[in-house]
Amino acid sequence: MGVVTYEMEVATAIPPAKMFKAFVLDSDNLIPKILPQAIKSVVILEGDGGAGTIKQVNFGEGSQFKSVKHRIDGIDLEKFAYSYTVVEGDALMNTLEKISNKIELEASPNGGSVCKSSSTYHTIGDIEIKEEHIKAGKEKAMGMFKAVEAHLLANPDAYN
Repeated sequence: MGVVTYEMEVATAIPPAKMFKAFVLDSDNLIPKILPQAIKSVVILEGDGGAGTIKQVNFGEGSQFKSVKHRIDGIDLEKFAYSYTVVEGDALMNTLEKISNKIELEASPNGGSVCKSSSTYHTIGDIEIKEEHIKAGKEKAMGMFKAVEAHLLANPDAYN
């Protein structure tokens, strides 16, 4: 099995608590509303929303994939940290065993926050993952983050 890790940082004017509420805690409701072409729906298959919960993410009409299942590995409400692992679905493209993701929001000096994320791709056997697949995933994640940021800037009373 091969392992490739990709890290990313993005700054936002939104404070960490507010961004965490919208981007992580309410993302199952918010993302399908603001980006229905990307995510059609999210369904909890097992669990109560905490660690160990299994969710199915159903992609929108604009996606090349149908769905994925992911497991929540951890949620830290005080550190604004969230981790989950994609464990099943066509987005794994029969080349990946799983994708482990971590997100942490930290306060920035200007009152906003910095989102630090990492994704670890675990390949099946000796399969090499193509850089363009990692780049495409990064761009989609950035697009969702920026869409949530835009929604919060346009709706300043949301998630207070």
